[in-house]
Amino acid sequence: MFKKVLIAEDMEDINKGVFSLLTELGVSQIDQVQYCDDAYLKVKRADLDSVPFDLVISDLSFKVDHRSQTYPSGQDLVAKLKSDFPSLKVIVYSVEDRLQAVRTLFNQHDIDAYVCKSRTGLKNLTQAICEVAKDGKFLSPEVSNAFSAENELEIDDYDISLLDNLSKGLSQDEISALYKKENISPASLSSIEKRLNKLRIQFNANNAIHLVAIVKDLGLI
Repeated sequence: MFKKVLIAEDMEDINKGVFSLLTELGVSQIDQVQYCDDAYLKVKRADLDSVPFDLVISDLSFKVDHRSQTYPSGQDLVAKLKSDFPSLKVIVYSVEDRLQAVRTLFNQHDIDAYVCKSRTGLKNLTQAICEVAKDGKFLSPEVSNAFSAENELEIDDYDISLLDNLSKGLSQDEISALYKKENISPASLSSIEKRLNKLRIQFNANNAIHLVAIVKDLGLI
């Protein structure tokens, strides 16, 4: 079992629940932080002192307040931790249940487990910790089909961004203008139209509204 664990969670009640669980599992040193920047600094300091953390359990969503953050979200934190400390075990514990988000975290950032906060969240988190301690992987039942064959769609982060902006009511012209402003490529109206046409065909959607409805049902946005 792990000896030194860091909890990155800004909700005090959830923090307490995870702390109690780790205590019951026999973890001897448990640190808690409410900001992603603090989590990264603790991990870095521990590594420099040759007393590294064995595991980080992190939420994805952190409430924005007056304090400026280099890593404002759990995704940013996880990406940085896995980049700088590849051998560090990371479990995501979140209410987020979008399959595309889960796939991205595993495929791009090599997380070790994804647990959804739910009525059985702490039970599943216990199982995840035990699996990861044995170098295994774990997916909550709520997102267990994230890697099933029927969900292996040819869709990337750019597509997700397009669909997300459509779901927010932006027109193709507005998305094009936004991408040009944010230096996202391709940003031309014709490129966006071609990509959306491809997605409509791929998902058998009749129009943009139907396309958004389909991808929402699939948990992609």
